[in-house]
Formats: sequence, structure tokens, C-alpha cells
Amino acid sequence: MAENTKKDAKAAVPKPKKKAAPKKKIAMTGNEYLEYKGKKLVRVGNEIRYGSADDPYIACFRLEDNEELNDLTVSKRVIIELKTNEGKASKLMRQAERDGLYRAFDIGMFWLDQALEAAKTMK
Repeated sequence: MAENTKKDAKAAVPKPKKKAAPKKKIAMTGNEYLEYKGKKLVRVGNEIRYGSADDPYIACFRLEDNEELNDLTVSKRVIIELKTNEGKASKLMRQAERDGLYRAFDIGMFWLDQALEAAKTMK
């Protein structure tokens, strides 16, 4: 009976909570984002944004259907959007859908370059 009370006493004592490991600080290198042809590539969830924060337009790529290929996740269907770069108030200018990120990125870059050229000539 004395053993039962010892077990009950141990069960009644709450275990101390484990402290979370301190977050590692990333050394700032001056280039926190991946860049391609002078414009930033930023992935947020299943969306890749391509463009500069100073430009009036930005290209967005939404990765819709993903497929596992060995140890990689490959996007089958990608939705391309050309938007104005106005934060939450951005407007959709063009939209299309392509199979694979390569084809989507090809048309998205073309749209973005075309829109930026047109914006420069209008100034």
C-alpha cells in the first residue's frame, strides 16, 4: 500500500516544462533573398513572387498541383499572375495557367518585362 501512495504522489507532481531551444540567428549577408536577373524571388507558402519592390508590377506564381518525384516535390500546374505592386491593394492585370514551373516562369518573366518597359515609356 505504501508503494501505491508513492506512485500516486509521483503522478500528482507536474513535470517541469521543457524550455524551447533558442532560435539560431541567421548571419546577415546583405542578400537575404534569391535573385534572378536582378529581381528578387520570394516564396511564401505555395506562391512565388518575382520582382523588385521599387517596380510598379510584380509576377506571382501559384503552385497548385504538386507531385512527389523521388525525394522532390514538383509542381504540375502553376497559375501565373501579373499584378500591380501596391501591397494589399494590388490589381490583377493578367492571368494564365501552365504545366510546370519552367513554362510558367518563362511567360511570367515575359509579361513582367513587357509591363515594366511600357511603364518606363509612359513616364
